[in-house]
Amino acid sequence: MASRRWFHPNITGLEAERLLLERGYDSSFLARPSSSNPGDFTLSVRRNGEVTHIKIQNTGDFYDLYGGEKFATLSELVQFYMENGGQLREKNGEVIELKYPLNCADPTTERWFHGHLSAKDAERLMLERGKNGSFLVRESQSKPGDFVLSVRTEDRVTHVIIRFQDSKYDVGGGDKFDSLSDLIEYYKRNPMVETSGSVVHLRQPFNATRINASGIESRVRQLHKENGCSNGWLCWNGVNGVDDEEAGRGKGKAGFWEEFESLQQLECRHLFSRKEGLRPENRAKNRYKNILPFDHTRVKLKDVNPSIPGSDYINANYIKNEEETNSVGSTDNGLFNKCYIATQGCLQNTIADFWHMVYQENTRVIVMTTKEMERGKNKCARYWPEEGEVSEYGGEWKVRALGRTSTADYTLREFLLQGTKPSVMEPRRIYHYHFQAWPDHGVPADPGCVLNFLHDVNARQESISGATSPGGQNSSSVGPILVHCSAGIGRTGTFIVIDMILDQIKRHGLDCEIDIQRTIQRVRSQRSGMVQTEAQYKFVYLAVLHYIETVSQRMQAEQKSLQMGREYTNIRYKSEAINSSETPLSTPNPAAISTSFTLPAPVSGMRPK
Repeated sequence: MASRRWFHPNITGLEAERLLLERGYDSSFLARPSSSNPGDFTLSVRRNGEVTHIKIQNTGDFYDLYGGEKFATLSELVQFYMENGGQLREKNGEVIELKYPLNCADPTTERWFHGHLSAKDAERLMLERGKNGSFLVRESQSKPGDFVLSVRTEDRVTHVIIRFQDSKYDVGGGDKFDSLSDLIEYYKRNPMVETSGSVVHLRQPFNATRINASGIESRVRQLHKENGCSNGWLCWNGVNGVDDEEAGRGKGKAGFWEEFESLQQLECRHLFSRKEGLRPENRAKNRYKNILPFDHTRVKLKDVNPSIPGSDYINANYIKNEEETNSVGSTDNGLFNKCYIATQGCLQNTIADFWHMVYQENTRVIVMTTKEMERGKNKCARYWPEEGEVSEYGGEWKVRALGRTSTADYTLREFLLQGTKPSVMEPRRIYHYHFQAWPDHGVPADPGCVLNFLHDVNARQESISGATSPGGQNSSSVGPILVHCSAGIGRTGTFIVIDMILDQIKRHGLDCEIDIQRTIQRVRSQRSGMVQTEAQYKFVYLAVLHYIETVSQRMQAEQKSLQMGREYTNIRYKSEAINSSETPLSTPNPAAISTSFTLPAPVSGMRPK
């Protein structure tokens, strides 16, 4: 079951309208208690710049929209209409779409608040990575509006219900507090005692890395503050002369440093086999002898000579955003579930294998994020011909350079790739995006140049995917975007993770939840060491922040222009008439869905020590 943070327990209809018009866009929605019928609920949806309110009946036995399908819980009702477009209609037949949940603001910005984390996941995280006395606070899944304090005590996790009544927080009817922060501070000084006599100490917060995307600015500020930066988020590698790692080490190991170090400690869990890269016949094909592809995700070359040992080997891995791919009810095409290939910079003896892989995987877009030479060292062999020339590689692949254009940040080359074997004679046009604005050391000074680059790369991939080849082949056959730097893990991982996070926001809206650390962890399970440094880790945050700020500006400009009767101007990345009537709707009678919940196990009988 997805998050139910679209539920706003303490707002009126007018406040819902203000939120949806200021923060949402068409098909944004939220649910709230009904102001006219206590016990019932209202679904508020933004449509065509206005807000429609839909009554939800709670009979005590089921939830429905005053007719139509019945559901056991409010979450199941909302989930069903999100996943089944066309089922929610007005009486006149007009479809109402629920696409973008407008999430309720977190009750606190403290990093120990983990939102809708389940009891099971809280226990898993704290037993794997926490210490005795580690604690976090999360939303109660069994009692919406309440919260749960989860604390590791010895080798188990204790769950304590925090009630929220009359704008006050309390534990089991004890002292009442104005905020969750005040409550936690009190019980840090005054430990609780279970009915069994065990003392529950709150010693160190178990900090969350998940965040509501629209709240990323406050999280970045907090992480910078913990890193010891006094002048906002300009304290990062390449700006104001401050070195990331020195700042982290010198200021109590907090903020970005803490998150990145936690990620590094998880790396030992990714001890997947790399036997193919270690074979004697394949060692000379690795640019760095210890940076090898995992066997379970490696790209295997096909149609090779089986009598030649290691002929199917290349130092490359498939990278997928597995969580997005496996999401329930997903109806998206490949646009948001892209597959990438992450690989090393070519060696002279691997150029033919590189082009073999490009053709085999039907890759049309190559992203190169390193220069050929940096600091006097070769980072990647030139695997392409000069403009107007044709080169042959390994006696099997011909590459013709068709043209070249340049911007301030990157060079775009167009190639025609063709094999010499009868089975690969069909020529293919390949687009080579060579990003050259990444400095020899550190990260770019401006995230905007990377965002513009990714925009152009994705626009190209989507234009190819939307076209049909001369042979009638459809877009679904267009292969992964291939990304490489020198080792194929640092800059390569940074570009891929930024792109994954942005796709998640494009799919779910600015109020979706993102988790940069967890995304990197998933990517690292497919190729070791992706996103190499704290500076790169921080750069992902800054790029996502810059993207969200730009999209917000674009939306505001669009709304203002619509009010003025003009089209809005496209914004690139650079450094009251309201319908408030609540209307019952007619709904078709679709098949019901069932969804299981993981409920927390609260501990009763807690008292201050």
